[in-house]
Amino acid sequence: MSSVVISGTGLFTPAYSISNEELVASFNAYVQRFNEENKEKIESGEVAALQESSADFILKASGIKSRYVLDKEGVLDVDRMHPYIPERSNEEPSVQCEMAVDAAKKAMTEAGKTPADIDAVIVACSNLQRAYPAVAVEVQSALGIDGFAYDMNVACSSATFGIQAAVNAIESGSARAVLVVNPEICSSHLNFRDRDSHFIFGDACTAILLEKAETATSQHQFAVIGTKLKTLFSNNIRNNFGFLNRCDESGIGKPDKLFVQNGRKVFKEVVPMVSEMIVEHLGGNDIDASRLNRMWLHQANLSMNQLISKRVLGREATAEEAPTILDTYANTSSAGSIIAFHLNKQDLNGGALGVICSFGAGYSAGSIIVRKV
Repeated sequence: MSSVVISGTGLFTPAYSISNEELVASFNAYVQRFNEENKEKIESGEVAALQESSADFILKASGIKSRYVLDKEGVLDVDRMHPYIPERSNEEPSVQCEMAVDAAKKAMTEAGKTPADIDAVIVACSNLQRAYPAVAVEVQSALGIDGFAYDMNVACSSATFGIQAAVNAIESGSARAVLVVNPEICSSHLNFRDRDSHFIFGDACTAILLEKAETATSQHQFAVIGTKLKTLFSNNIRNNFGFLNRCDESGIGKPDKLFVQNGRKVFKEVVPMVSEMIVEHLGGNDIDASRLNRMWLHQANLSMNQLISKRVLGREATAEEAPTILDTYANTSSAGSIIAFHLNKQDLNGGALGVICSFGAGYSAGSIIVRKV
C-alpha cells in the first residue's frame, strides 16, 4: 500500500463578520419586542418571557468573539434573523460549489498539483444544499477533474471521516490524489432567536489534498500515521429538517427543523469519549501523548477543547499545542479542525507529531495522527 500525505490545504472565508456585540444587539431587540407583544400572556403565565443575552455571556460560554457569515444583513435583521442567500439557476454554480472551488484551488496551489493529478473529490460537510446531483460531482466538474466524486455527511466529523475515505482510496490504488472539501454554511441551520445557541456557528470552507507520498512535492507535508473513527447514536445534537417534512405539515417551521442541542449533556458525554479515543489511538500507534507537538481539535467550545487536551496530555495545553480559531471563526462544524490545522502547521519542524480531531452530532468523532515530513 502507498504511504499517504496531506500535501496542501485551503481555506475560504466569507466577506462578512458579525461580532458578539452586533449579534446581541439584534437578539435583544427581538427579545424586547417579543416580551412587549406578549406582555399579557407573560403576566398570566401562559407564555414565558424571553431572556436577553450579552457579549460577555457568549464569550464565557463558548470562547467565541465573532463569526464569518455569507450574509450579515439578513442575520441581524430583527424581522428576519436568518441569512438571505438567493437561489441560483441550475446553470449557475451552487453556493457550496463556489465555496469549495475557492478552497480547493488554494489547496491545489499549495500542493503544487493540477486537476490532471487528482482522481477523486469528496465533499464532506454537515449540511448539503440539495439531495442530488451530488455537490461533489459539481465541484469535480468545475475544477476539471477526471475520475469520481461523492458527498458524505457525518456532521462535525465529516472532514476527518472524509480524510480516512481518501486515505483508503489512495492506499488501495483507486486514486493517486483526493480532494476532501468541507463547505459549511452553518448560519443557515442556526436558530438566531434561541439564546442558548444563536451565537455558536459561522460559515467557512476548507479543502485538504491527500496524495501518495512519492508524488508529493509541497513545502509542508504531513504523513498520515493513522486514522480512527467512532460513532455512538445520540439525540443530544439534532436537526430534523429533511424531505419528509412536507409529508406532515404540522412540523413545518418548528424549532427542531433547525440546530438543537442539549449542551450540558453533550459536554459531559463527548469530552470523555473523545479523550479516550485519542489516547487509545495514540497507544495503538505506539505514541506516548507526551510526544505530541500539536492538537488541532474541533472548534466547538473552548472549555471542551481545553479539557480534552488536558485529559490527553495529562496537563494544561499551551496555546501553541492546542491552537484556537474559535474566537474569530466560531464553530464551523467539520471545517473547524481543518481551519486550525491550515493556519497552524507551517511552524512545525520535521518529525513533529500532531492529531487532527473532530467530534459532534451522531455522536461522531474522528482522529487523524500526522507527522511533519
